[in-house]
Amino acid sequence: MANRKSPFFDTATTLGKIVAFLGVSALCGVLAAGLMLPMAAVGGATATAGGEMLDQLPAELKEEPLSVPSRILDKDGNVLATFYAENRVPVELDQISQNMQDAIISIEDERFYEHGGVDARGLTRALINNATSDSTQGASTITQQYVNNVLVNAQYLNNERTTISGTKTVADKLREMKLAVAVEKEMSKDEILEGYLNIVLFSGRVYGVEAAARYFFNKTAAELNVPESAMLAGMVQSPNGYNPVNNPEGATERRNTVLGAMLGNEAITQAEYDEAVASDLGLDVTPLASGCMSADYGNYFCDYVQRTVLKSEAFGPDAESRQRLLDRGGLQITTTLDSTLQQEAERAARENAPYTEFGENDAVGASLVTVEPGTGNVRAMAQNTNYDPAAEGDANTTLNFSVDRPMGGGAGFQAGSTMKPFTFLSWIESGNSMTDTLDARTNTYPNRTQFQGSCGQSGTIPLLLDRPAWTVRNAIADMNKPMRADYGLYWSINTATVAAAYAQDLCGITDLMGRVGIQNAGTGETINPLNPSFVLGSEEVSPLMMAAAYATFADDGNYCEPRVITEVTDTRGNSYQVPPVACEKVADTQHVAELNNTLKAIASERIAQDITFPIAGKTGTNNSSSSTWFIGTTTGLTTASWVGNFRDLDSLEGETIGGVTYDDVWGSIIAGPMWADYMGTVAEAYPTDEFTAYDGPASDPRTMGSREGGETIRVDGRPGPQPYYDPNAVVSTED
Repeated sequence: MANRKSPFFDTATTLGKIVAFLGVSALCGVLAAGLMLPMAAVGGATATAGGEMLDQLPAELKEEPLSVPSRILDKDGNVLATFYAENRVPVELDQISQNMQDAIISIEDERFYEHGGVDARGLTRALINNATSDSTQGASTITQQYVNNVLVNAQYLNNERTTISGTKTVADKLREMKLAVAVEKEMSKDEILEGYLNIVLFSGRVYGVEAAARYFFNKTAAELNVPESAMLAGMVQSPNGYNPVNNPEGATERRNTVLGAMLGNEAITQAEYDEAVASDLGLDVTPLASGCMSADYGNYFCDYVQRTVLKSEAFGPDAESRQRLLDRGGLQITTTLDSTLQQEAERAARENAPYTEFGENDAVGASLVTVEPGTGNVRAMAQNTNYDPAAEGDANTTLNFSVDRPMGGGAGFQAGSTMKPFTFLSWIESGNSMTDTLDARTNTYPNRTQFQGSCGQSGTIPLLLDRPAWTVRNAIADMNKPMRADYGLYWSINTATVAAAYAQDLCGITDLMGRVGIQNAGTGETINPLNPSFVLGSEEVSPLMMAAAYATFADDGNYCEPRVITEVTDTRGNSYQVPPVACEKVADTQHVAELNNTLKAIASERIAQDITFPIAGKTGTNNSSSSTWFIGTTTGLTTASWVGNFRDLDSLEGETIGGVTYDDVWGSIIAGPMWADYMGTVAEAYPTDEFTAYDGPASDPRTMGSREGGETIRVDGRPGPQPYYDPNAVVSTED
């Protein structure tokens, strides 16, 4: 409708002449005071005070953006989860049915298109009613209600005192009136009605008519019929009191009251009225869940994204303001998630290692997390449990197995032999070759053995133990003998790994680990070289951390920090700073290529013989057999697969997981098959090219043969422990 001139300012009417004589400010002061104060208090002094108060109040309504839900999207723009304090979907007036427009005007402000923001007739009627009866009438126009809602919205966003009905002072009411008059001068009637229908509360956290239509009737506001519109319009007076879910009788009675008002205003015919009052409420309640619980998949990834936002200064000065922005700021958070990979990862985790409880405090968890080499983009983050912050019972946890403690994970899991490739890459960086021979006979290192360590005192790091010696055990019998480095890594020989570490600088190994982002998942501290057992995987790490580290092998020595957000915008068109792709060359291409010769053999021959594209990786199992790993990569995707006891360090040996009883526990027979199932399905959606070729002498890491001229590195070639072989050494579960 066209914006009509309000008779409120027409001096041809009797009331208009009074207004012109007394002034708008004074009249508003008198009338407002009359509504709120006892009749005896109303007089000339009140009118004067009201006028002075009104003159001092702001005449311009400063609007803040509407509180609008934020959405987390996958890389293709599909909605993963919604966050809101107020469920609202702003729409234009032509997207709201005429039925709804007529219903709200009929019941809330029948003279909406006639007054100028403050309805003098309504004020007078309410004043007389409140002075002469025990009942109380309000006289707020739709414009005034719109102003009040805008003020409340701004107060919420700015964390200020909120003035809601029943708590308003005279000054609050006067400000609302003056601003309503100002709004009418700046906005058309249709603009005001549109704003009101988008901002007003309907029920609980449902704000605005579009969200209300979707919630109560599972349809858009444009599709609302007469009785549906009347029900929603009736709820505005008391959103909780007239909630049709909790009070269907009261909601029906209120709806019929609105229908009567619509009939009286000739917005509907008698036949339409009769049909509408005879109808039931016709509810089709369709709630919109909020938060990561609402995600159909990727809940743990969603949780990680939320924590990333709450930790970033780009979204506010503190966690509280960042959460408020997430709940109210209408953010569109585009992430790195590939929904196809995510859903396949969840399937693989639940099918290969379903959640299983055993013992008094033990349960089998599983994690698959995928990082894209060359970008650090996290493409999937899945586990075998249900994300549920409230529910108790089997398989429900918010603990994210894939990540470090500050980001919702626990203390991490011992890396086992997945840590060994970094000792051997450092070995290569130190000027050695994977075809050089190590003396892997030594399996005992006495207390206070001096390891090389440039970051230690006097360039050494003493082995400090609370026992006489460190005994290194192998998982395979008869392996305490000289062997090539690549053979030692291929068969995951502990004595070979420690021999390689002993023959180089321990600080060089930990420096390399730092370069590829490896740290303790529980403490966030860098790996400490003072305990040499770190080379065998004694440190607790997270699957995401290890996937990003192994992605370095797929991208020729380039390490990229993991990231989950690519873009964030809001409803005002603002863009927020997000971490860019952050990659750094941390290892020589040929050094990585030489290492990959062994990792390719491990992956293709011991883990996934049926996969036809190039893969590389390493298995791992910790000493207590409570964690099993396989971390493997193509040139396009790197995935860490972990299966273990996430509650304790009790062994998985003898336990039945997914119908299979594991008398032996190895990464190659638990985590490895899960990796192969998942990556065999999804990997070819990304590049699966050949890895960069090593241009040095070729060798077969599966065999003991040594190339001619290969240097033999013996641990007795410098001061330190002499070769010692204990034929009765206990076989380790370290693979």
